[in-house]
Amino acid sequence: MEKNEIYKYAQLVFGSILFALSVNMFVTPNSINTGGIVGIAQLFDYYIPHSASFDLTGIMNAILNIPLFILAVRTISKRFCIKTLISVMVQTLTLSLLPKVASPVMEDLLSNCLIGAIMGGIGIGFCLRSSGCAGGMDILGVYFSKTRPGFSVGKLSIMLNAVLFTFCAFEWSLESSLYSIIYVAVMYFVCDRIHYQNINIAATIFTKKEELKQEIMSRTGRGVTYWNGKGAYTDSDLFVLVTCLNKYEIRTLKKIIEEVDPDAFVILNEGSNISGGFEKRL
Repeated sequence: MEKNEIYKYAQLVFGSILFALSVNMFVTPNSINTGGIVGIAQLFDYYIPHSASFDLTGIMNAILNIPLFILAVRTISKRFCIKTLISVMVQTLTLSLLPKVASPVMEDLLSNCLIGAIMGGIGIGFCLRSSGCAGGMDILGVYFSKTRPGFSVGKLSIMLNAVLFTFCAFEWSLESSLYSIIYVAVMYFVCDRIHYQNINIAATIFTKKEELKQEIMSRTGRGVTYWNGKGAYTDSDLFVLVTCLNKYEIRTLKKIIEEVDPDAFVILNEGSNISGGFEKRL
């Protein structure tokens, strides 16, 4: 196994443990709901009779992920599915084996909510950066990005969370529901800052090396559009290459350019809105 792949597995395990700790230490003791599949698992833990010292959330989360995993296994890459399975297993073990925290870590509810959301967002972000995911709605997100690019997983997630948080408002309190909304919003805001793959980059490269376009296509799997140009100052011929990738692939692109043409002039536009045949990757 390559060193980079070992590092990704380490990221996956670390992120899974961090997310589980955020739920165990800061979310559950404050009657905050994480939303999504884990949020549903929390409700099972709350209503199914069991020992007060044992947390059912991890086990129920694993059970609820089984049909999602079966749905995705034929469509998404084998490596992604293996990493997702490892993540769910690590979460299950962490939530089940750690003693259930009976009282909040801090007295202030907002502080618990924000710290838990930051930890959870970093954890999920690391899981996604490892080319896997933490399970639940993330599996559906990757699945529909492959099968139905126009399908809005965000809307599906909002509808599911709206039902969960409305239920929490009536069953527990409106305050608990509102803090749950804050938790989810902050968690995914932090996750987006950690997870590079969902940040699109448009790269424009000016080079005199014709072979550069072929190297980019073969080593990144991304398409390249090019045309012939001229430098206005020197009036010399050059090639103008345009390609689109995600932020995580920028390191590979820079390495290719450094090897083939260190003198190439490169313009990178971050956060580009890309449609058409652009493949979203994890």
